[in-house]
Amino acid sequence: MPSPTLSDVARAAGVSYATADRVINNRGNVAEKSSEKVRKAVAALGYVRNIAAANLSRGRIYKLAFLIPQGSNAFFNRIHQHIIHTAEHQQREGVTVEVIKVAAFAVEGLQESLLALLGRDIDGIAIVGLQSTALEKSLAQLRARGVAVVGLVSDLPQTSRAAYIGIDNIAAGRTAARTVGLSHGGHSGCVQTFAGSMEARDHAERLSGFREVLEADFPFIDVLDPIMTKDDPIVLQAQARELLSHPGFTALYNVGAGNSGLIAALQEAKGKRPFCVVHELVAHSRQALLERHIDLVIDQRPDVEINRAFTVLRALIDEKDLPPMPDLVPTIYVRDNLPADALTDKMKA
Repeated sequence: MPSPTLSDVARAAGVSYATADRVINNRGNVAEKSSEKVRKAVAALGYVRNIAAANLSRGRIYKLAFLIPQGSNAFFNRIHQHIIHTAEHQQREGVTVEVIKVAAFAVEGLQESLLALLGRDIDGIAIVGLQSTALEKSLAQLRARGVAVVGLVSDLPQTSRAAYIGIDNIAAGRTAARTVGLSHGGHSGCVQTFAGSMEARDHAERLSGFREVLEADFPFIDVLDPIMTKDDPIVLQAQARELLSHPGFTALYNVGAGNSGLIAALQEAKGKRPFCVVHELVAHSRQALLERHIDLVIDQRPDVEINRAFTVLRALIDEKDLPPMPDLVPTIYVRDNLPADALTDKMKA
């Protein structure tokens, strides 16, 4: 049988089509008695509001903002490209997008951007988050104004957002540890880790998962405290160059970005290099795999994350249930299974 229409609801409620439309779309100016009749007719008929049609008739515009770290980080440049491409595709559906660049790992900078959004007409925001109580007040104010808030890639405090879109970073760290452990073939070793900042939840969780597996299943491998780099490739190159000048390190694991600096240091190093695991498949990590400077890349498929962010934000804005979505699982790349990808072609290395 055909689905009931708004005309069917109006007829069953004994009101005009315009009155039924105002009740269904929360436009007000309807007597409570008439509103109750419409609600009862909706329940009796099983009417489901066609949000797309309603938005089209009202000229609905979804005003979205993405807050991502600025700088030369190749991964977030890739994120930026995916946002722009997806926004262009959804423009015909009334979606407008602004990308706001925030200083990496700067709680103050992110706080300032959030406060600026309080004075803006915005429907939803996706934020590459930091774990800081300083953000909670402004996030609560945004949500109180009806702004949909989601964490992207790196989560926000859980009480301050409606959803998180990203991989399980503890699982990603555990995956890295498993490969490092197996690479030692039962022999002892020493692993140096690198991180951008422990305020970034994804970095902290990856390190936690990494340590869990090595301590439990490979206790003969020592894990050193992370060297903090702020994801700056220059800092990472200098730190790795100094590290590689001393023998004894059997593996390197960078939980964050700035891998072009690490790769440069590995290219300069003499003799057998340590086993090396990094995150995110971008131009330089792809090329480093092909040239055998690193061994493994754990990628979180930012194209999937961005598509999901748009879907989740629109559902939250429309007050719909979130669609069923499978967990985002990290993808492991070695030099033998690299995909074709125009965004990471050799020209951008």
